[in-house]
Amino acid sequence: MKSRKIPEAKPLFLERMQELLTDKKDYENYIEILKTLPKKSIRCNTLKISPAELKKKLEKYKWKIIQPWEKYPEIMTINAELEPGELGRSLEHLLGYYYIQELASMLPIIALKPKEDKRILDLCAAPGSKTTQIASALKNTGLIVANELSMGRIKILASNLERCGVTNTIITKKEGGALCNRFQKQEISFDKILVDAPCSGEGTLRSTYKTYLMWNIKTIKSLPRIQKNLFMQAFKILEVGGEIIYSTCTHAPEENEGVVNEILEELKDQIEIKKISLPIKTRKGITKWKDKKYSSKTKLCCRVYPQDNNTEGFFLAKFKKLK
Repeated sequence: MKSRKIPEAKPLFLERMQELLTDKKDYENYIEILKTLPKKSIRCNTLKISPAELKKKLEKYKWKIIQPWEKYPEIMTINAELEPGELGRSLEHLLGYYYIQELASMLPIIALKPKEDKRILDLCAAPGSKTTQIASALKNTGLIVANELSMGRIKILASNLERCGVTNTIITKKEGGALCNRFQKQEISFDKILVDAPCSGEGTLRSTYKTYLMWNIKTIKSLPRIQKNLFMQAFKILEVGGEIIYSTCTHAPEENEGVVNEILEELKDQIEIKKISLPIKTRKGITKWKDKKYSSKTKLCCRVYPQDNNTEGFFLAKFKKLK
């Protein structure tokens, strides 16, 4: 892996990461991997082509295609020296045969396990990576509601859905909580819900330089209220027995286990946190941060660190509605 010059991280961010990664070698490995770009990864769009056919087509470009997770042959990494933008310019990409998606970003839908003919809500959907992944799992059956607030991002979402041949999805433009309230009034419910919440994005440092510059402790302190509200509103329209994933692409405990802890405290016997099985190395959720103690159940959350799997950073928690 080639090392590259990266912006200087803010001292408070580094201090917090050292508190999370208490082993010195582990912390050093984390800092080191930030200097490298993540693997080039794509997801075969099985609505249009099989993984075997796509692999054959892409190998004609002399790209070495690796399918890292045996159970998920549609997920591929590309081991080749590519020009900037080359992955997005290929005919296969333009035809919607594959979606360029970071490996960690594919995990929430693997954990959600959407089934054919079900109703799924993707509450914060743009640019559509996870929505198109759900559509593939549903084989264009059932119904997906993909919600997004920004019109600019909705255009990208719509374009990606069209390119991938998704025909079972309705796009809505509304603040997430308000949309859930409207559905509740109309007695519309969902079998599965994804709350891939807006977050401080600490997990995206390898691919997004501006995260270094934008990182701000005030953002980390203000986001949990928004994240929890999105989850609580979504939970109201989840079917009893239905499942909901809460995910972020940050390491900040305030936005992760902190939110999960509040959810568990507030919903008590209405909700159960579930064990998640993923095809990569994950770490348990933490139960203590600064002066805060969280429920022991937060251990069932999954933390994904870049140095463990050569991916971006991610956080996931899965819940079932009991009543």
